[in-house]
Amino acid sequence: MEHLHGLFIEAGTLMLAGMVFVFGFLGLLVIFIKTVLAKLAVKFPDAVITQKNQPKAKRSLNKNESPVKGVSPQVVAAITSAVSQYRQQHASSNSSINNQTKK
Repeated sequence: MEHLHGLFIEAGTLMLAGMVFVFGFLGLLVIFIKTVLAKLAVKFPDAVITQKNQPKAKRSLNKNESPVKGVSPQVVAAITSAVSQYRQQHASSNSSINNQTKK
């Protein structure tokens, strides 16, 4: 039993040493990358992007207008009607399924 205890102590020590080594290595890598990027940012700065004057407030959509120009209001109305009819026809079967799963 004493031999097993010593093996666990050695395994824990190796694990802790490995974790400290990896943490230190990654920390040094982050510091190195940040310093290299800081030097490169001075040598190669980002381009400044100028924004054109754009209207801040967009016009609001009317009730019958669709946000996508390719879909007409008649198509939207037809799809809405079909979905509501489907839901009405299948409402009783969906409620019975929901009641069965709640039990």
